Amino acid sequence: MPSRLRNAVSAALIALSCLLLPFGALAAWAAYGLADTGRYVTAMAPLAADPDVRDAVADTVGAGIVHEADIGPPLRPFVHDAVRSFTRTDAFRTAWDAGNRALHDAVLRAVRDDSASTVTVDLAPVAAEVRTQLAHDNVPLAHRIPVEHAEVAVLPPGDLTGLRTGFHLLEVAGFWLPVTAAVLAVTGIAVAACRRRAVTATALGTALGGAFLGLAVAVGRRLTLTDLPEEMHRPAAGAVYDALTTTLRTVSWTLVALGLTVALTTWLLNRHQQPSPPPSRL
Repeated sequence: MPSRLRNAVSAALIALSCLLLPFGALAAWAAYGLADTGRYVTAMAPLAADPDVRDAVADTVGAGIVHEADIGPPLRPFVHDAVRSFTRTDAFRTAWDAGNRALHDAVLRAVRDDSASTVTVDLAPVAAEVRTQLAHDNVPLAHRIPVEHAEVAVLPPGDLTGLRTGFHLLEVAGFWLPVTAAVLAVTGIAVAACRRRAVTATALGTALGGAFLGLAVAVGRRLTLTDLPEEMHRPAAGAVYDALTTTLRTVSWTLVALGLTVALTTWLLNRHQQPSPPPSRL
């Protein structure tokens, strides 16, 4: 194969590999990181101490308990205050981890089981804690707050259909995209007429792909928060987004650092091994 053709094939393979790299990292993160219950709970655990998240939980859970338990207007302010007080206890941190684990398991079962119609969360354990807190604070009629299985829908049936399709695609793409990117890169370097130059190009493309991934995470955060309704707690949503995408940001910086390091090392080796010009004769 002529050198020019080899270089053209090598450039095309390396370019395609670097293009697939950020998408492969994103798919692998979603399929093997975000879909892993243990990693999800670990990522969400620190948010139990975040003030914005606690306020959002207090407002949402308080409203859910009031609605589902049909609590009258005189007790509603006390319920909200009790929930807000509960979010500042060690028991809330335990309930936060348990709730996130139960929610994640429920979502995974729903996307993997086509017969599931909706994803719900039971507020009864939280309602029991709130009633105990109100009774401890000597709030009148606190013992009359019913503790029932208050099922609150998290994902309606309409959202589950698209989520199932996306999840199955991510399971396939999360494995094959990174593998394909690696195979293309190795093949592109192998067929190149000048492999050192191909390694440098691959390294720079890797750094560029990492930078693109980091930019995509930042843009995704902005778009996610912008699309939220005005009444939503955007600071809390931003904290959750940051917690879930920590691994992606780490991967993006790692790719940038690795690519630049390899490119610089290859350039230094190439410069060091270049033959010195012969001495000139007078």
